Amino acid sequence: MTTTTIDRSHDLSQPLDRLSADERMKDASDYLRGTIAEGLLDRITGAVPSADDVKLMKFHGIYQQDDRDLRDERRRQKLEPAYQFMIRVRLPGGVCTPAQWLKLDELARAHGGETLRITTRQTFQFHWVLKDSLRPIIQGLHETLLDTIAACGDDSRGVMCTVDPQSSRFHAEVAAMAKRVSDHVIPRTRAYHEIWYGDERVASSGPEEPFYGRTYMPRKFKIGFALPPSNDIDVYAQDLGFIAIGGPGGLEGFNVAIGGGMGRTDQAPETYPRLASLIGFVPADQMIACADAVMAVQRDYGDRKDRQRARFKYTIDDKGLDWIKAEIERYMDAPFEDARPFAFTSNGDSYGWNTTPDGRHHRTLFIQSGRLDLKLLDALRDVARIHRGMFRLTPNQNLIIAGVESGDRAAIDAVLAEHGLESKSASTLRRNAIACVALPTCGLAMAESERYMPDLIARIEAMLAEHGLSEEPITVRMSGCPNGCSRPYIAEIGLTGRAPGKYNLYLGGGFHGERLNRMIRENVGEPVILEVLADAIGRYAREREPGEHFGDFTIRAGIVREVTEGRFFND
Repeated sequence: MTTTTIDRSHDLSQPLDRLSADERMKDASDYLRGTIAEGLLDRITGAVPSADDVKLMKFHGIYQQDDRDLRDERRRQKLEPAYQFMIRVRLPGGVCTPAQWLKLDELARAHGGETLRITTRQTFQFHWVLKDSLRPIIQGLHETLLDTIAACGDDSRGVMCTVDPQSSRFHAEVAAMAKRVSDHVIPRTRAYHEIWYGDERVASSGPEEPFYGRTYMPRKFKIGFALPPSNDIDVYAQDLGFIAIGGPGGLEGFNVAIGGGMGRTDQAPETYPRLASLIGFVPADQMIACADAVMAVQRDYGDRKDRQRARFKYTIDDKGLDWIKAEIERYMDAPFEDARPFAFTSNGDSYGWNTTPDGRHHRTLFIQSGRLDLKLLDALRDVARIHRGMFRLTPNQNLIIAGVESGDRAAIDAVLAEHGLESKSASTLRRNAIACVALPTCGLAMAESERYMPDLIARIEAMLAEHGLSEEPITVRMSGCPNGCSRPYIAEIGLTGRAPGKYNLYLGGGFHGERLNRMIRENVGEPVILEVLADAIGRYAREREPGEHFGDFTIRAGIVREVTEGRFFND
C-alpha cells in the first residue's frame, strides 16, 4: 500500500512568519476588530486610515473605494481621492420581505446616492456611501433583521439559491436550507456587533471563532444551491455547489460539486478559472455536516502563502481531487453516495407573470445590469407598500415580485404601469447579459463594464437581427477586470477588461454554464471585438445545426478549442 505525501508547506500548519502578510494581519486583528472603530472617528480623511482596517472591513461587508472619474482631477488639485464605500448586504438566496425592501430603499435614498444595485450573487450593494453613513446604514439594516456580515472577506460569502419559482415543488425547502447554511457559516466574532451596533465587549466562555480560528479562510469561499433544471446560480462556478435531487417523497438530498471559481490574473498562467467537480451525493440531513467538512478541508489545506493560488480550486488541483474527496469524507465521517442523475436546461430567468401549482403568481422584471436607479426605486417602493408576498433577487441581476395572490395582480400591474414599466421589454440577448459594476467605483476595474455593456449589446443585437437570429439566446458576460465577478469565463461570449477600452474576448462557453470558454483575442478594442463576433455570428447563421447553441457551434466549427479542464484554460 502506497501512502500519498501531501505538500503542507503553504497551509495552516506552518508558522505565521512563513505565510502571507494577510495571514499575519488576520491573526493580529483581534478577531476582525483591528482599529476600525478608531478609524471611523478620524475626521481628517474620508477614508479609514489604516490599510489593515480597509482589509478587515471586507469581513464586515464593506469595501473602501473612491470615485475614479474624479481621481486625476483631485490629484491635480492636491486633494485626497473622493473616498466612499460600497456596502454589500447578506441576503441568503436573494429573499427579501417588503418591509426589508422599504428599509433598503430608505437607506439608499438617504445614504447611497439614490441607487441600489442587484449583484450577480443575489444581494444588494449600496454605492457612494460616505464614512459617516456606514453606521446609519448598518444599524438601519439591523432594524429589519438584515446585516452585512461576511458579505466580503476571507470567509464563506453570501449563499445563493435558485429562484425560479417553477423550478421545483421543493423550492421553499431548499431556499430555507440556503438561509440555514448562511447563518451557520458566518463568523462568530462579536466584533461586528461592537463596532456597528455599539454593543459592549463581554468575556467569552469559549473560543471566539470555534470554526474559523484566528486566521479565517485562506480566501473567499462561495456556496450555492441549484434546483434542476435551472442552473441560474451557475453552480459550477461555486467553491461548494449543492444540486438538489428530489424523489416521489420530496427532497432527498444533494449532489455535491466542489472547486469552482472564476478569478484569474492576467499574465499569470498559473491562475485560471475552474468548473466545480461532481464528487457524489449526500442525503439532506447530512448537508450541514458536508458543508462543514468541505470548508474545513479548504481551511486546513488551502494555500496561505500565495494569495493568487489560495482559492479552493487550486487546493483541489494541487492535492488531487480523489485525495480531497477522501479528506472530506474523513472530516464528515461518512462516505459520499454515487451522484444521482439530473439535467440543467436553462440558466436564465423567466420574464413576465408565472403561476405555480400553489396558485401564487410571480412577476419577473428585467433590470439592466441590476442597477436600480431613482425611477425604478420609486416604482418598486410603491409595489412594496402593497405587496404581501416576497421579493426575490435573481443571479442574473433581475427581480421577481414573488408570491402574489390572484386578487393582487392587477394592483401590482397598475403600479408598474403608472411608472412606465408595464411594457418594458428587452431583447433575448440583453436578457442573457450580465455586467459587473467596474468603473467608476470598483478599485480593481481596468475597463468599463456596466456603463459600456448596453452600447455593446446594441451593436451585437444589430448583427443578430441582420442574420435573423434576434430570438436566439446567447449568454454574454462582461467584467471590468480578470477577477470575473460576472462569471465571464462560462459565457458563450465573455469579455474581461485589460485597460480603458480594451478587453480580452472569449468564446465557447456552455449555455448552461457547464463549460469554460477560451480566449480568442487579447487586449483588443471594440472594432476587433465586433469584427470577430460578426464573423462568428455569420457562420453560426449559415452553418449551425438545429437546436445548436452558439458556444457549442464555435467549438464544433473550430473557431475556438474546447477547454476540458480549468488548468488547461491558458494553453
